[in-house]
Amino acid sequence: MSEMEKTLTAAVVQMSSTDDVAYNLEQAHHWVTEAARAGATLVCLPEYFCWIGNDEAQRVALAEPFGDGPIQHALAQLARETGVWLIGGTVPIRPESGPKAGTHAYNTSLLFDPTGECRSRYDKIHLFSFSQGAEQHAEGDTMVGGDSVGTAQGPFGNLRLSVCYDLRFPELYRAGPAADVIAVPAAFTHTTGLAHWELLLRTRAVENQAYVLASGQCGTHPNGWRTFGHSMIIGPWGEVLARHDDEPGFAIATLGSSVLDAVRERLPVLTHKRIATPSDVSPH
Repeated sequence: MSEMEKTLTAAVVQMSSTDDVAYNLEQAHHWVTEAARAGATLVCLPEYFCWIGNDEAQRVALAEPFGDGPIQHALAQLARETGVWLIGGTVPIRPESGPKAGTHAYNTSLLFDPTGECRSRYDKIHLFSFSQGAEQHAEGDTMVGGDSVGTAQGPFGNLRLSVCYDLRFPELYRAGPAADVIAVPAAFTHTTGLAHWELLLRTRAVENQAYVLASGQCGTHPNGWRTFGHSMIIGPWGEVLARHDDEPGFAIATLGSSVLDAVRERLPVLTHKRIATPSDVSPH
């Protein structure tokens, strides 16, 4: 058990994003501000918080160079205004070079500290593909996958950045160093979310003995996508600490280092690992 208890209040924001970037940024500002007023000092926005529309080529057109652009500036300013650590859901980031520069974008999660400095970048590695009747998704048509594990030193130990479909690849979360908090901004479809969302989130929490912050999109979007919502915060024993089901809003809960330590001492899974996890990615 750690000698000094460390606590942090975290919030996961749920949105129903549209094809109007200005409106989406206003909604993000509103909910992050409300979460901060409720006591949150770490806030996570959902995947695609800044834009969901009919033509995925428009998302590529919105892509910004890393470190510059109106969406990143808005996130940095929001972190400064509210004094929170802010996980900026995902932002389309322009590849600097390569064969897909200009035609594709990275789906990137960014971590800002309370001064507005970007402390970590994670480009979504696993690109979603799903086909069931009229419901078709092929993220790889306009997005390019990253190649590095998203690990950051956050306000509550080691923070593992991940995005949505990554949730189905447990090896990403087992890459060292061990995560204390896992962030999963997402836009899970209603179809897959109904079947797998909570199951996968609680599994990642249990097998990594870590807190999980899962912020989702909800409702039906201009392109006809129906997303699942049900944003939640999960404890290291797999218990749901807070949830927000179907409408825009946020869920909030307190994370405690003594809880984390107690779970890991009672059932020392992380020290019992015998099989190395092969990985095609490297932490940065």
